[in-house]
Amino acid sequence: MPVSDESHVERSATFREAFSSTEYRAVFSASALSWIGDSLAKAAVTALVYNQTQSVVASAATFAISFLPWVAGGPILAAIAERYPQRNIMIIADLTRMVLIALVAVPRMPIPAMLVLLFLTSLFNPPFDAARSALLPQILTGDRYVVGVSLQNAANQGAQLIGYMIGAALASGHPHAALLVDAGTFAFSAFMTRVGVLRRPAALRSEQRRHLLRETGEGFRLVFGTQSLRAIAIVVLTAHLFTVVPEGLAAAWAATLETNTTHRGLAQGIIMIANPLGYLVAGLLIGRLVPPDTRRRLIRPFCVLAPVALIPSLFRPDTIMVAVLAGICGACLAGIVPAANGLFVQVLPNAYRARSFGIMQSGLQLVQGTGVVLTGLLASRFDLSTVVGGWSVFGAVLMLSVSTLWPSQHEFSEAIARTRAANAEAEAAVAVQANVAGQRPPADDVVPSIAPRAAKSM
Repeated sequence: MPVSDESHVERSATFREAFSSTEYRAVFSASALSWIGDSLAKAAVTALVYNQTQSVVASAATFAISFLPWVAGGPILAAIAERYPQRNIMIIADLTRMVLIALVAVPRMPIPAMLVLLFLTSLFNPPFDAARSALLPQILTGDRYVVGVSLQNAANQGAQLIGYMIGAALASGHPHAALLVDAGTFAFSAFMTRVGVLRRPAALRSEQRRHLLRETGEGFRLVFGTQSLRAIAIVVLTAHLFTVVPEGLAAAWAATLETNTTHRGLAQGIIMIANPLGYLVAGLLIGRLVPPDTRRRLIRPFCVLAPVALIPSLFRPDTIMVAVLAGICGACLAGIVPAANGLFVQVLPNAYRARSFGIMQSGLQLVQGTGVVLTGLLASRFDLSTVVGGWSVFGAVLMLSVSTLWPSQHEFSEAIARTRAANAEAEAAVAVQANVAGQRPPADDVVPSIAPRAAKSM
């Protein structure tokens, strides 16, 4: 996740500067369509399971199943993305997921078999996401990277908005069509990556490789053994423990709010899209209009406000008000994630990008899955609105405590300076080794400078 490269006041990069990169446009378009397909399939399958079982726990577990691979072995799977060219990892993962999702769409597929296939599909998410995350800082630099991440996150939320609504609408009659669309988006993503992204060598050279478990352990020690990285990780992970609840319990929440079964799909869709919609709008506004230094100062207040936004659930709001609260929660996330990402990447040594992303993403999936399952279990015994409101009160208290761990700007600046020096030393060592061996990198592996002259470093 990446901060500022400089201590002086910076200007924000523009969306145009981010999209000036052909590679970024390819990655952005491939990701956006794939996210639409994923959200569409998730909404359809979640509603399908709830309608067949009438179980809040089963519905919540279905929503959370995509988190499981990250928890079970996400950091190890993500570490693979540093051993092989990231472009190749992304293409192979997309094509494999395309085949598996197409199998899920087979008519009259038993729910247990469907869930197994969905789990297998999710196993390819960690290496793909880690490869893409490690690739982006090579494509975009400085504040262009932060703006690019904001655009990616906004597109993710917009994709969820579209996918959740269509998926909820298809759930009652055509859930398998949603799955076929998802398979098609994976095929498109593989094609865009193949034609739009340059080939680059693996982040780890063969002589740097150790046992995969050892490499993963080194990533954990770096993230949680470095003060600045640890603070970012704890704050971001804790915030997500509470912000995911409205989406994860949307099907059950809609059932408690709407006695008319024909209205439940609409209510579910409204609740599920509210958080992504809030993120989408706020992410674009904050990413474009708020200066980098201000973004970073707002991280802690937004972290506390995120769970506070859901506390009014205690008063049993209707569908529209639930959506408003979830939207505010999503807007808070937009004030947290891109800025924290910008800090994280700049403190992070280059050779650890994919591994550290895998660790963070595994943590995010773990805390989000835990939040959904725990509140789902509580809601099976107590009033759902009371559960969400009480969970959010606990979240506000916890976030106030966690936010005290945040380092000062001076501490972040020192950490960034140390990382820059270490990266420069490592690059110099590689250059010396290549000169001694009389070797030059292949032409396809040369990464051209794509930063426009107007863009400034963070």
